[in-house]
Amino acid sequence: MTETGARHDPDGVDVVALGESMVTFLPSRPGRLADVPSFDRAVGGAESNVACALAAAGHAVRWVSRVGADGFGDHLVETIGSYGVDVTSVRRDPERPTGVYFRTAGDRATAAHEVAYYRAGSAASAMAVGNVDLAAVRAGRVLHLSGITAALSGDCLGLLRALTAPRPGRPLVSFDVNHRPGLWTDGDGPRVLRDLARGADLVFVGADEAEEVWGLKDADAVRTALPGPAVLVVKQGERGATVLGRESALHVPAPHVDVVAAVGAGDAFAAGFLSATLRGLPARDRLRHGHLMAAAALTVPGDLAVPPSRGHADRLAALDDRTWGTLRLGPGWTRAAAAPEEVRTP
Repeated sequence: MTETGARHDPDGVDVVALGESMVTFLPSRPGRLADVPSFDRAVGGAESNVACALAAAGHAVRWVSRVGADGFGDHLVETIGSYGVDVTSVRRDPERPTGVYFRTAGDRATAAHEVAYYRAGSAASAMAVGNVDLAAVRAGRVLHLSGITAALSGDCLGLLRALTAPRPGRPLVSFDVNHRPGLWTDGDGPRVLRDLARGADLVFVGADEAEEVWGLKDADAVRTALPGPAVLVVKQGERGATVLGRESALHVPAPHVDVVAAVGAGDAFAAGFLSATLRGLPARDRLRHGHLMAAAALTVPGDLAVPPSRGHADRLAALDDRTWGTLRLGPGWTRAAAAPEEVRTP
């Protein structure tokens, strides 16, 4: 593996994403869960979000998971497949249900935000080395994983340990830390997530997340704690993101975004960065494509958004630093015909 891109895959699969997806119920109006009268159904799952965004951006993507042999499982497989994602390696579990969750409309960063998960004992929590098609999992140029899966069960953790272990010819392993405090009830989360991240080739972690989980206050401290990955990406919210290689570091500011809903941005950023990595683009453009894909997610109500066309994103990513700094993206920007239509001073 190198820092410049993923290896060639003769089977033609660019990315394999493994992890749980759940049916998400989005509120029909703002307010407490107790007060919301109805919900709209959608799909939620960090890894499947990345898979759908990459497939929409023109990549060959496979999602590997387990879902229940129920209507919600049908919905997940059909919806994720409709994005062009290969879902043939998703197993159906006749004994365990598909996970679901409900959330409020507010920003996840506020105290008023509520999420009610119904995922304990889900089909995906039963994923294990013995019941997942490992050949299908390892068939892509990139294997994308997250720390959420590791927290679901001991078997899931064993699977992630096997997939991040050194192995000849393994794909480039991408790992998003995705710390979910509510899932780590035994206090082992920080240690487990650090160990898994150290075994990956490419790691995504939020700056606030790194401080919360490991007490690390800046990108350099994260790099010192995670010396193994060839590429480390520290996401810094509105301030942008920093990519750190073995001997280099680069910060790229985020564009100004008129946020509709602060959900799905981290997964979208990972998809944009991975897309640019697969194309062999330089570090600056990888970060800019991550920011642009995140901006697409931030300007729609749900987790998934239609990304800008590749040509549109490439034009924006190629802007000079001054013009990039004046870029402001609002609802509908991905449908604009040309880059100059979005460029205005904030």
